[in-house]
Amino acid sequence: MEQTVISELATADLIERLEEERKQLVKLKLNHAVSPLENPNKIKIYRKTIARIETEIRRREIEGEPQIEALT
Repeated sequence: MEQTVISELATADLIERLEEERKQLVKLKLNHAVSPLENPNKIKIYRKTIARIETEIRRREIEGEPQIEALT
């Protein structure tokens, strides 16, 4: 997911997407531990996407946009 797409999403959508991405990352890590993935770079991609989403949420907090309770 690119930064431009992330910045266009609403804060509530970002929090929801963050939870989904974290769940997918856990699944990928478990699957990779059991049997190697075809493309282990997917793990890196999910980690970077999670970091981008967390950065955008934090940026919005700092700028003073209305906060929504994060489930972190």
